[in-house]
Amino acid sequence: MTQADRLAHLDNALAALQAAMGWLSRSSQRCRDIDPVGPLSETDFDALENLTSRFARAVDLLIHKVYRAMDAVELDAGGSTLDVVNRAHKRGLFDDPERIRELKDVRNEIAHEYILADVRELFATVKALVPELDEAARRATAYRKNYPADHPA
Repeated sequence: MTQADRLAHLDNALAALQAAMGWLSRSSQRCRDIDPVGPLSETDFDALENLTSRFARAVDLLIHKVYRAMDAVELDAGGSTLDVVNRAHKRGLFDDPERIRELKDVRNEIAHEYILADVRELFATVKALVPELDEAARRATAYRKNYPADHPA
């Protein structure tokens, strides 16, 4: 794979992330007035389910596609998710690695939550974390300028 291929892969990952963040923002706006601990209508529950699903997708894209694509551009590919997160932190893509790990942990909870009481808590957590995910996505997108088309391998 050439450096141009790696940059194109990063650009595709960033485009997918931006699209996902757009859908997440839409869901977040639709859910802003829903109290996840109060009574939920079917419409409210569906909206919150969309929010959590879109949150999980955006976290996956950020960590597993965008950050790994940046690693590939910098010829740092490989390693565990923890390695990927630590390298992204060293690039200044977020301030606190624990916050990104929390986003990933919440993403994992979304995939495995089945008890309604736990889901309500999860909805509240996701609503609170959307701004952090948005900031991490914004910083990753802004970081792309560090890789001009002729970036050496």
